Amino acid sequence: MSVKNSRGSDLIWIGYDKDGNKWFSSHISLYDFSAVDTTDEAVSKKLQKLLKNCVRLNSEFLSKWNGFKVETFLDFDRAWGLGSSSTLICTLANWADINPLELYFKAEEGSGYDVACGMAADAITYISSAEEVGYTPIDFEPSYRDNLYFVHLGKKQDSREGVKDYFKKVKKKKDLVAKISDITDGILEAKDLSQFETLITKHEDVIAVAMGYTKVQDLHFSDYWGATKSLGAWGGDFILATSAKSEAETKAYFNDKGFTTVLPYKDMIL
Repeated sequence: MSVKNSRGSDLIWIGYDKDGNKWFSSHISLYDFSAVDTTDEAVSKKLQKLLKNCVRLNSEFLSKWNGFKVETFLDFDRAWGLGSSSTLICTLANWADINPLELYFKAEEGSGYDVACGMAADAITYISSAEEVGYTPIDFEPSYRDNLYFVHLGKKQDSREGVKDYFKKVKKKKDLVAKISDITDGILEAKDLSQFETLITKHEDVIAVAMGYTKVQDLHFSDYWGATKSLGAWGGDFILATSAKSEAETKAYFNDKGFTTVLPYKDMIL
């Protein structure tokens, strides 16, 4: 994100995709944060809400200059999702000199896990409870990392709707959290691909029962030789797939199913 002082007294926001094409623009009044002009009303309203909450958390934010020109630049396909909303919250919070998680909880509902990922430089474990909210950096370089792939399902899942669905459907949340936490601990200790596959399959089973969902493997990949796991808001964006076969064979399987974006772990994880 690039921020520059402008001659006017408003905020001009422009978003560019990975190819350098403008996909969004909004002219926002700094008097009342209304949109003077925008190419996307829904995106602009979300941005206005975040800016208002930035000012609530830091009254000095936006007071130093009269006007601003902000440009954002994506380095991946916009349809992929990949936490672009949480990254926006993190970059805005850094600009406003506030805690990204505080901004998130002011403006959104959910655990805040994706924002914590945006704040972190490495893999993390995350906790959100009545007692504490925070994350711990961990060393996650499994021996089987070359057997892991990310497959894009070609549809964007709304994380906000996924969270609402969770709160509506899950009755015994503490029990579910305990089960998932145990699985997470097991994943961190898994020594080989087989153990990892068993654990992510168990994770899918637990979530499917709690939410009443059909597992992605049952929906699309019942004949697949490895394990698949939904990521993000359940049922959308990317899945994680394991494979003991070659990269070429793995990509060919998913390509034949119509899923053409298959990224090896090493290409996704920086």
